[in-house]
Amino acid sequence: MFSRAVNLPPVHKIGFWRSRWNVRVLYAMLAVPVVYVFIFNYIPIYGVLMAFKRFEPRLGVWASRWVGFYNFQRFFTSPNFSIILRNTLTLSVYQLVIGFPFPIFLAVFVNHSMHRKFSKVVQSITFAPYFFSAVVLVALIVQVLSMRTGGINILIQTLGGKQFNFMGSPQWFPHIYVWSGIWQASGYSAIIYISSLSSVDPTMHEAAIIDGATIWQRIWHVDIATIKPIIIIMLILSMGSILGVAFEKAYLMQTPLNLDTSEIIATYTYKVGIGGSNSVRADYSFGTAIGLFQNVVGVILTLSVNQIARKLSGESLF
Repeated sequence: MFSRAVNLPPVHKIGFWRSRWNVRVLYAMLAVPVVYVFIFNYIPIYGVLMAFKRFEPRLGVWASRWVGFYNFQRFFTSPNFSIILRNTLTLSVYQLVIGFPFPIFLAVFVNHSMHRKFSKVVQSITFAPYFFSAVVLVALIVQVLSMRTGGINILIQTLGGKQFNFMGSPQWFPHIYVWSGIWQASGYSAIIYISSLSSVDPTMHEAAIIDGATIWQRIWHVDIATIKPIIIIMLILSMGSILGVAFEKAYLMQTPLNLDTSEIIATYTYKVGIGGSNSVRADYSFGTAIGLFQNVVGVILTLSVNQIARKLSGESLF
């Protein structure tokens, strides 16, 4: 009636290769993602050499002339360096300070909603915009803020105001960029916090209510305290991309009138490295140097914030 237990020999008696052969199906499944990561993430590292050379496509990477840190010096001494660094940091810090807490607020709101159907509807509505591509999102922004047919300008005219060119105004670009990003990504980013809040022990809230805690005290001392490790980890990951403002959206939102605030490192790298708009031909080495600088800064920030978080809170990514 009951199956007899099978006594398997210890792994050290089976042998190293024999034990691996017994799980060969798992290794075969693992081979696909490993090969994918190796081809698309490790082999391209070879191209970083272009940042230290004057790359000539006809000669290839190895045969091109070595110039050391010349491309980095060109970037740091360029008149555009301070402008694009300021714009990139402005968008990144603005997005981090304003946009990072929004998914947490949304998750807490959904978790404390008394009507589960209503919370599911809110979660579905806020989750949907994440699937809009950058092209679709920017097209919606342009339509809504259009001077002639945009809903915002129509409302302004109805209230007795004058039409305003939002997309051509440099001072409005950071606000449009950040708040449209919050609208698009908050629902998706809140999923991880909602799943973490689902593990909160209900008896903790019941004990807090008996002790006379208000709803805000319960949120702070129970909910936020529970998801604190997740918040710290997400903050560390966000700091790593502080110079990595999304290229597609910023590039599509650029106009000749708002370049003073919309030109960032990603769009500048594309223009000088591939687009060739600022020179007779595309400068691949210069663009690679700018991209390498951006990635190195991201790694340094990630490691630094990780160490600070470990010392202050005891939580860290690694």
